[in-house]
Amino acid sequence: MFRQTKSVFQKLRYLSFNGQQHTWRLKSTSARERALQYQPGQKIHGFTVKEVVAVPDLFLTAVKLTHDKTGAQYLHAARDDSNNLFSVQFRTTPMDSTGVPHILEHTVLCGSEKYPCRDPFFKMLNRSLSTFMNAFTASDYTMYPFSTQNGKDFKNLLSVYLDAVFFPCLREQDFWQEGWRLENEDPTDNNSPLMFKGVVFNEMKGAFSDNERLYAQHLQNKLYPDHTYSVVSGGEPLAIPDLTWEQLKQFHATHYHPSNARFFTYGDLPLEPHLKQIQEEALSKFACIDPKTEVPSQPRWTSPKEDHVTCSPDPLAPDPNKQNTVCVSYLLGENGFEERRIEALIHKLEIQIKHQTTNFGLSLASYIASSWNHDGDPVELLQISDSVAKFRQALKENPRFLQEKVRQYFKENTHRLTLSMSPEESYLEKQAKAEEEKLQKKIEVLSDSDRKQIYEKGLELLAAQSRTQDVSCLPALKVSDIEPTIPITPVQISTAGGVPVQYCEQPTNGLVYFRALCNLNTLPEDLKVFVPLFCSVITKMGCGALDYRQQAQQMELRTGGMSVSTQVITDCNELDTYEQGILLSSSCLERNLPHMFQLWSDIFNSPHFDDEERLRVLVMQSAQELANSIAYSGHLYAMTRAGRHLTPAGDLQETFGGMEQVTFMKRTAAMADLSQIIRTLPRLKIHLFNPNNMRCAINSTPEKVSDAAAHLEGFIKDVAKNRKERKPVRPNIIEKPINPLDDNGPRRKLISEPTFHPCPMKTFFQMPFPVNFVSESIRAVPFSHKDYASLCILARMMTAKFLHGEIREKGGAYGGGAKIGGGLFTFYSYRDPNTVQTLSAFGNGIEWAKSGKFTQQDIDEAKLSVFSAVDSPVAPADKGMGQFLSGVTDEMKQSHRQRLFAVDHKNLVDVAERYLSAGQKTCGVAILGPENDVIKKDPSWIIK
Repeated sequence: MFRQTKSVFQKLRYLSFNGQQHTWRLKSTSARERALQYQPGQKIHGFTVKEVVAVPDLFLTAVKLTHDKTGAQYLHAARDDSNNLFSVQFRTTPMDSTGVPHILEHTVLCGSEKYPCRDPFFKMLNRSLSTFMNAFTASDYTMYPFSTQNGKDFKNLLSVYLDAVFFPCLREQDFWQEGWRLENEDPTDNNSPLMFKGVVFNEMKGAFSDNERLYAQHLQNKLYPDHTYSVVSGGEPLAIPDLTWEQLKQFHATHYHPSNARFFTYGDLPLEPHLKQIQEEALSKFACIDPKTEVPSQPRWTSPKEDHVTCSPDPLAPDPNKQNTVCVSYLLGENGFEERRIEALIHKLEIQIKHQTTNFGLSLASYIASSWNHDGDPVELLQISDSVAKFRQALKENPRFLQEKVRQYFKENTHRLTLSMSPEESYLEKQAKAEEEKLQKKIEVLSDSDRKQIYEKGLELLAAQSRTQDVSCLPALKVSDIEPTIPITPVQISTAGGVPVQYCEQPTNGLVYFRALCNLNTLPEDLKVFVPLFCSVITKMGCGALDYRQQAQQMELRTGGMSVSTQVITDCNELDTYEQGILLSSSCLERNLPHMFQLWSDIFNSPHFDDEERLRVLVMQSAQELANSIAYSGHLYAMTRAGRHLTPAGDLQETFGGMEQVTFMKRTAAMADLSQIIRTLPRLKIHLFNPNNMRCAINSTPEKVSDAAAHLEGFIKDVAKNRKERKPVRPNIIEKPINPLDDNGPRRKLISEPTFHPCPMKTFFQMPFPVNFVSESIRAVPFSHKDYASLCILARMMTAKFLHGEIREKGGAYGGGAKIGGGLFTFYSYRDPNTVQTLSAFGNGIEWAKSGKFTQQDIDEAKLSVFSAVDSPVAPADKGMGQFLSGVTDEMKQSHRQRLFAVDHKNLVDVAERYLSAGQKTCGVAILGPENDVIKKDPSWIIK
């Protein structure tokens, strides 16, 4: 995976917590207290302790160490969190745009000395209970993180990661597969034309089809033109074919060395075993070197510069005539900053510190990575309260502190770039021509023997990709290592002002989380397409006595954010039954409960809709964000479209979040007069903000439940004037209890379509991309069905044992696989150079599953992978949400768990035949991609 370095403001988002281990209840044996026993100068397994610092803000103890022999740096964050994390990062500073660090990141994960099987990294996804496994290439570093809640699993994964990064095989075949290669279009036909292939080559072609990504890359390259930031570390597609296998191996030798490494561990596992394993399996085998990877300071410009670049036109842009992008520095006001704005930002930081998420270790590793990479002090970065205190003191001592910083970094900064970008009609044509010219230059120097060798190497690679791998060398957990039962999350069901409420007491660290689901059953059908727009603007137009600026400031001062989003939830028991609604979400510090609910009251009772200028800005912004999201999330749009006509919920999901919504927002943004929209929004509010259609949920500490309940009661009373009896648009409403075990409790109002008939449909969206996003969807079964567990295991096994090899390794797509959800079994591919070939791979995958040519080991690995997702940590804010939103109780989850354990070979063959093979007759198919003559000539496709 390639990503650019995040800004400091983006990195602040990472500061959040995992409350899984009840961190508010400190014990004498806590991980953070044990870590305080270390002393500077202490020697541990080849490392020397340099610093031990308690960080109470983050409920952790930081231990900084250095490896004596190689100088490798190490930071351990001891915290009472069972989701332990390891990462190792290397400073990688390329001096060209061949993508060497990115291709190396892919290639080191293709086999190592101790684990020589092909792609051990991917195969470990099915042999562990990891909660995260991946790798990242940034502009100047490459990071390899994993996390798991299982101590044995941690040791296994650490062994694989250490061997991968320090002792990789770096086989030439792996370089061809992951980086680039010249190969016949059909590897089995030496008369087929030669073309460029490779996973990273196709990934980066797809990445730069996103104009925002293209602009950001140009901006960085031109702002820092004198060293490594002037090149594309992920790889410029036309430069990637200039990289040789020898250059790749040399880059590894100089950059992937302990002397250039920074290790980070986090969680409640003890430090010493980590150090012992890292020393014995890796660092003891190296001597100290000077890697010479430092990045010198960019020489400052003496005067500002301007530049211009071009991009491809965006056919989904809200206004085709307004596609220019410009980035400049602005002179800010010389009257200073409002004190309330400063307090709002500090309040936001306080919320971020207290908010608990499930991936805190990974967030922490990402937060410190960039600064640490340039020899910044990672411990200092963690001491946030100290930084806030220094900031407050600086403001106290100098009221013009911020103004002077603005003068220093903006007004008087001569190193300033004004970069503009505009679309060029022939951009894609020029790109294709440049690639063809590059290809022809490679081809024209080939001799007959070279061509023969390319053909033979292509066959060798194809044979290697098709060969069954012996993975016995890899460590693995067993299904017996999985906990047989899940912990129960107690919830209490009550009412507030006649509205059903679910309360869940959790260690939320002083925050209260509020949700409300409002169903759409009384909303006329012609208004459905407007619902996502309503959700995106309702908290941003102003309300009550507040204009939109004041509203935004109050939300920052008093809450952790307020949002509204669409919800389409397929019933867990009936495939042709679903719930439609909008979800209100917000959080606040306990002291701000009355302010948060007052803001919601004002939004319900007196939202502002009549500011056409503000509405136009929001509409344009929403339309542009949707258009931009396709290049990155095209597979999700393809999957949504493929399932459109297979379940009653599918059509609404396409309306709310598919290509239909993208085109609707484009049309809306192009409207010269938005008065129709202004008239429509109040009509939506009448139906959506009706307490009769609402149910609520509160997650808070036990001490604050009653307080939250009282304020919620007041909120319901405040919005009572919106409570009006309105008849559902459809007569087919059925009511089901929120808790299926309590038939007398509050009920959910679902839409039932008992006469629904699925129908097949194939849709192709022509897009300005050089790669495709492909999906095929088949109607299956709901969550509580006895066969759902078998389909879960089958999807994971097909992905790992068949589709990954066909779609990624052979096909060159960045990714692909199968998954089940919402009652649909869905195949997909991501940044894929193929279409018809990929659809054939989907079909062949079904035949493979029907044939039963898989082992018990394959099944067990799939179970491990599925359970790693099922048992992933749940943050205190999200406890009980499965029951609240979809009616899935802990008892139902436990039944599903037991069915997962019981899945056997016969079950998998059976569901492949009964659902997937038979279901292909009525499957939905969708492709987003470049012009395709084969599809255009096929009348069975709908072309968009």
